[in-house]
This record gives sequence, structure tokens and C-alpha cells, in this order.
Amino acid sequence: MTVPGPPVTVGCSVVLTPGVAGPPDSGVITTITQVIATAGGMPLATAGSLCNMVNSVSGAPYVLPIGNGGSTGVVINGQGLVRVGDQIPSGPGVLAIIGPPAAPYITDTGAP
Repeated sequence: MTVPGPPVTVGCSVVLTPGVAGPPDSGVITTITQVIATAGGMPLATAGSLCNMVNSVSGAPYVLPIGNGGSTGVVINGQGLVRVGDQIPSGPGVLAIIGPPAAPYITDTGAP
């Protein structure tokens, strides 16, 4: 398990374990619902942001909202900041936030 750190934005890779059909599903963050906080001109992902996922068994795409979780130290509009290394319960499993970070020069190591 990694220590959460830099915030992420659109295009960040994620893995859901277990996936919808059992084996892990992969995807990317595609929609960020908040517009208040940005880094390097990109909005920072929070709980509730949307991921486009691919079912690893059938290949079917689906949308998965990031569940409640992320940082407890940085909260935007009542939603925790999502960081590289976070493990957030979402849908049928736990969503691992892989990266890349939106701003590697910002680090939030607050509790998940």
C-alpha cells in the first residue's frame, strides 16, 4: 500500500478490484465535478468525479463515480481530494488511484 500524495486530474489511470465481472477493471478519470480547485490549469479530482471503466471480461465500457473517500485533510465542496495512491471504495470494489499526478509539486499526505 502506498502513502497518498499528489492530487490527480482528468486522464489519471485507475484500477477497480474486484471489477464488475470479478477480475480487476481499468479506466481513467474523465469528468471532474468541481471547478474551484485547480493545479497547473487542470481541475483536481474529488470524490464524485467520474471514471470511464472497461469491463475486463466483456470489454464493455461503463461509468463509475469515485466513492466517498480520498483526503480528510483537503476537502473541496465537502468532497475529499483524490490523490495518487488512494484506495477508495467505489461501486463493487476498491478503486486504486494510479496516476499520473496533476501537480507533482503538491503533496497531501493526510489520512485517507
